[in-house]
Amino acid sequence: QVQLVESGGGSVQAGGSLNLSCVVSGDIFSINRMGWYRQFPGKGRDLVADIHRGGHLANYADAVKDRFTISRDNSKNSTFLQMRALKPEDTAVYFCNAEIRAARGVPMIDYWGQGMQVTVSS
Repeated sequence: QVQLVESGGGSVQAGGSLNLSCVVSGDIFSINRMGWYRQFPGKGRDLVADIHRGGHLANYADAVKDRFTISRDNSKNSTFLQMRALKPEDTAVYFCNAEIRAARGVPMIDYWGQGMQVTVSS
């Protein structure tokens, strides 16, 4: 069984910073892509940023480029999202996502964290 446990969400004023963390535990053979998504009320989940296994190739949504930084620590099965210069429009539920192979030879499966609220007040 695989679990993604997120932490670091909360409330902050505009211009402030938050650091999100996500730790993967359970039956893990390998983790490929890791990422963060966010969901606005009444909308689907949108990619915020993702990072590939080597940690050197990352993608960002245009809305967060130059403000957010994604990273990962493969030794700890973790990914992090540093969020700076936060804006009220960044208010959303943030989800951690990871492509995980539970054992050799089985397919990669997408797993999700439970989500956490990030609220930015003006």
